[in-house]
Amino acid sequence: MLRAKRLVSRRAFLSALPLAACARKEAPERTVASTVRLIAPSASAKRERLPAEERTWAFAETPVGRMSVVVLVPERLASDRFPVLIAMHGAGETRKGPERGARGWIDDYKLARSIERLARPPLAESDFEGFVEQARLAALNTALGQEGYGGLIVACPYTPDVLGREEPFSQAPLLANFLIDTLLRKIRSETPAIATPEATGIDGVSLGGRGAIAVGLLRPEEFGAVAGLQAAFDPENTNEFVARAERALAKNPRLRLRLLTSSEDYYLAVMQRFHTALDRKGVRHDFLVVPGPHDYAFNRGVGGIEMLIYHDRVLRGRLPI
Repeated sequence: MLRAKRLVSRRAFLSALPLAACARKEAPERTVASTVRLIAPSASAKRERLPAEERTWAFAETPVGRMSVVVLVPERLASDRFPVLIAMHGAGETRKGPERGARGWIDDYKLARSIERLARPPLAESDFEGFVEQARLAALNTALGQEGYGGLIVACPYTPDVLGREEPFSQAPLLANFLIDTLLRKIRSETPAIATPEATGIDGVSLGGRGAIAVGLLRPEEFGAVAGLQAAFDPENTNEFVARAERALAKNPRLRLRLLTSSEDYYLAVMQRFHTALDRKGVRHDFLVVPGPHDYAFNRGVGGIEMLIYHDRVLRGRLPI
């Protein structure tokens, strides 16, 4: 297996072309239903702490059709505020429809388990479904011992099939309209979110990674971090991806861009190609290769843990591990 590594290009990009203007179509808010489920706090939780919550929001009409979103809010004091991560699932859950698909990270990828383990380190090999190298495990545990996991509000929207075609960027304005102009606005008004772009990230796995990167590079001023896990791009997308990354970093120089792939990922070669092309252009980014396949075991272990710890750190102004 490949050794886990993080490569960051150091040359700042000094010029860029402007982003093409995209018309925004507001998603109707006339039929929005929601449910809230309280997650029991641990036995050691202090009485004054509010319990963790799982909220489900339904949107009857959006620019990308009917949508459902599951939002995880951490256990907290009333005064606590948290960074926000929009986490998008893969193509398998897209086929299940909005209600079941939006639960991909929760039911199929066991994200709550990863959150619980990060809050109570040290991590073990079993938390990664066995797909972790000892050096990486030690580095994560050392970092968690020095600065504990602070917690994120994680919003898990349904990933529609609008980006599942040959051209991964053409429908991004419609998806961005919902995720940013409707969903993010609702998160900031109804949850204990830190309501700044610097404290907002977007990520996803496979098709969800493709969607997260397409939206994030289209609207970089809205985010502090844009990332993808095993993002489902094709080699012919390289030039367009790099051009959009250049423009995004020029528009928001503080933006962190990350590509994470794995030793048995279908898209390993494409992600390495993207990384090399970004390096040649001097586009600052984080690149990480970890052990693991492109399947549910990856999502339940290393994928979820690496996604959470990355955004928990960089959205709080820290360096990634």
